[in-house]
Parts: sequence; C-alpha cells; structure tokens
Amino acid sequence: MTNLVEVEDFTRHSEERRTSAFQLEVKNWLERHPETQYVDILLNDLNGVFRGKRIPVAALAKLEKGCYFPASVFAMDILGNTVEEAGLGQSLGEPDNLCMPVPGSLVPSASDPARIAQLLLTMCNQDGTPFDVEPRNVLNRLWQQLRNRGLFPVVAVELEFYLVDKARDAEGFIQPPCAPGSSERNMQSQVYSVDNLDHFGAVLRDIDALARQQNIPADGALAEASPGQFEINLHHTRDVLSACDHAVQLKRLIRQVAENHGMTATFMAKPYEEYAGSGMHVHISMLDAADHNAFAADDGSDSPLLKRALAGMLDLMPASMALLAPNVNAYRRFVPEAYVPLQASWGHNNRTVALRIPCGDSDNHRVEYRVAGADANPYLVMSAILAGILHGLDTALPLPQPVQGNGHEAEGIPLPVRQSEALLEFESSYPLQKLLGERFGAVWHSCKRHEMMQFERLVTATEIDWMLKNA
Repeated sequence: MTNLVEVEDFTRHSEERRTSAFQLEVKNWLERHPETQYVDILLNDLNGVFRGKRIPVAALAKLEKGCYFPASVFAMDILGNTVEEAGLGQSLGEPDNLCMPVPGSLVPSASDPARIAQLLLTMCNQDGTPFDVEPRNVLNRLWQQLRNRGLFPVVAVELEFYLVDKARDAEGFIQPPCAPGSSERNMQSQVYSVDNLDHFGAVLRDIDALARQQNIPADGALAEASPGQFEINLHHTRDVLSACDHAVQLKRLIRQVAENHGMTATFMAKPYEEYAGSGMHVHISMLDAADHNAFAADDGSDSPLLKRALAGMLDLMPASMALLAPNVNAYRRFVPEAYVPLQASWGHNNRTVALRIPCGDSDNHRVEYRVAGADANPYLVMSAILAGILHGLDTALPLPQPVQGNGHEAEGIPLPVRQSEALLEFESSYPLQKLLGERFGAVWHSCKRHEMMQFERLVTATEIDWMLKNA
C-alpha cells in the first residue's frame, strides 16, 4: 500500500523535474535571444482571448514556481468584463489561483520578435490540481479519457480569416483592404486565386516566417472564396493540446502581423453580410495502441468504432452549438447554400454535411468536423468533438444514413441557428454537461447568457431604419 511519504516524494520529484525543465528552457532561450527585454505571459480565456501581462525578462526565471491570476479570468465576457453570475468573482472574494508555464511555449512575439517573447500559462486549483473551468484543462481531461481506453486522436485545425482595411467605406462599413502599394481593392470572389496571394505576399510571408519562429506547424495560405479572406492549415498531430495551443498562437500571430502592415485581421464568423463566413474545420482520425487507424476497417471502409464515434458526435452536436458558435454573430454564418451545415449530418466526400469523410487511403481515413466558426475557442471545439466521440463509444446510438447529394436539402436533426436556442440545448444536455464538467458548464452558460442579454438590449441602426417611421 502506498503511504503518504511516498506520495509526497513522488510529487516533489515530479515538481523538481518540471522546474528543472523550465529552468533549462529559459536558459536556452536567453542564450539564443540575449536581446529579449520583455515576456508576455498569457492565459487563454473562455472566449479564446489571451489575458495576461508583460513582465521584464529578468522576472522570467521566477516563473518556475508559477505566478498568480484571479480565477475570474475564466468568467469574462467577450469584452473582458467579469460576469458575476458565473460565481468566480466577488462572491468568492476574487481569489487568485496558481498559474504554471506550459512547457515548450516560450517563443518570440510577432509584435516585436527581437525584443519581446511570449509564454503560455495554465491555471491550477488551490490544491494544485488543474482548474476545471479553464478550456485547456477541460480538453486535457477528455483527451486523457480516450488515452485510458487505448485510443489516440490525431487532429489538425484549419482556420479561415479576413484581412480588413482599417479605413471604413463611405457608409461606415468595413471593407477589404487595397493590395499593398496600390489603390486596387478586390471586391470579387477569389477562391484558389494564386494572384491574390501575390497581392498580399508580404503579409503572408511574414505570417509564414513568424509561424516558423514560433514552431507553429502551419502550411501556406490559401485564398478563400471572398475578397480578403484566407485559410491557413495546421499539420496533423497526436498532441491534441499542442494542436490547440498552436491554433490560438496562430490567431494572435496573424492579428499582430496584420497590424504591422496597417490592416486588421479578424476571425469574426460573419464580418460581411454579403460574403462568406469564416469557419474552423477540425480533422480527426484515431490510432489504436498498435498505431493502426481505428477509424478504418481492414478493407479501408468505415470501421465500427468510426460509426459509433459519428453517432455520438451527431447526437451531441445540437447541444455543442453553444461552444461551436459562441456569440450572436456566429449564427449569421448558418445560412442555406453557403457550405455551412444546417443539420447534424454526415457523408463521404461531401462538403455540404457537418461531418465529412474526405477522400484518402486507410491510413488517412478521418472525419472533418465542419461546424465551428473561426471565432470559437479551439480548445472547446476540440472538447466538443472528443466529448461526442466518448458519448458514442459509451452509448448505443443509431447512425443515420450518409447524405448523398446536397446536405442542405436532406432530412436530418436541425442545428439551432440562434444563440438562445443553442444555450437552451446546451443547458439541457446532461451527457454533454457530464463530459465537459458541471462547473465548467454552469460558468459557460452564465457567461454566454449574460453576453447575449447585453447584446439584445442594444438598439441597432437597422431597427431605427425599419421602425422609426413605420411602427
């Protein structure tokens, strides 16, 4: 029987190994980057927004024992206001929690890579266990449940975004940027356009170069359907946490590079009424303990495990919409004939469904989860996916027939297309709440309901135009 002394010794030695590893990381960094003056230390909040502070480089080594941030960082709305109804603020006395560095995340900042570095943090409870409301920790717990079953996800994230001119048009609306060095403004569809990549080559080259400096495994940019819209894909990896770390780091990097070029980069799901929305697509396959793709049968077809996973993801998809489309604007993206799924559906080689099985051999047999907006938190999108898979493995669920043809015209379980409906589905789903963690679920629902109510109190210009003289 293990005694308390043995447990304390193991814990102490584990902390010593972690401390030594961080000390070595800092030592190596300072040897390679002696000109560093500041370090941005960063937590990624519920909304996928970085919160933290900038410290002098001399204070970096002290982080081996951690630093402190209030737990209410994870009870903020999109504007950074604490939502007291979530129960992590003044009702608890605004307590601080210990935050530890994420190993390997010390990299140059895109804002000034020569002088400023950045470091990711993760939050702990008072007893040192992972803080269960932090999205990164929610994901890690679900990932561990799969690993405990001898199943190892392989994932990749695709991100779409817009470059936007800092100047508004004559009517005060946002507009695509002019090609650098010219007054030419592209207002037409540009999907797969190589010439358009040339127009913004300086921006995209800086994104690529800084991604390499930050060890973000990103492919080159692809011109998307709308003017000023691009997509960057991250490589497949077995490290699910790193995949999401890289996604949030890439979003910050792209914004910073755009600012350096006098533009704004936005991951808003639907910034233009007339143009396509921006999505976050996630590819996932599953290895077994022998490193075989468990989603493929011996003949390369869909395995029984894949079918159970599909059924689980589809069953939890309506309730997961609160995570996949986390704000009012996100639901503007869900319109017919826009290559955005409106139903919980699946199919082979079909971009009109929610869960697409792409072309490929047995080793690459996978699911493309196509629902989330680019504005969603990558950790929570991945959590919804893994929760759906676990739900399918543990529950006997029927799998609908794969969609043939246009998924927008097929029958299926409709997805909520308003935030109020999505939050009701989320709150009512016991399986999803249990998998994500009940405290996380309560905090998320409180924050998003508060945010939605704040938005709905606003009187918009459209309401004035429609109603002022007609009501």
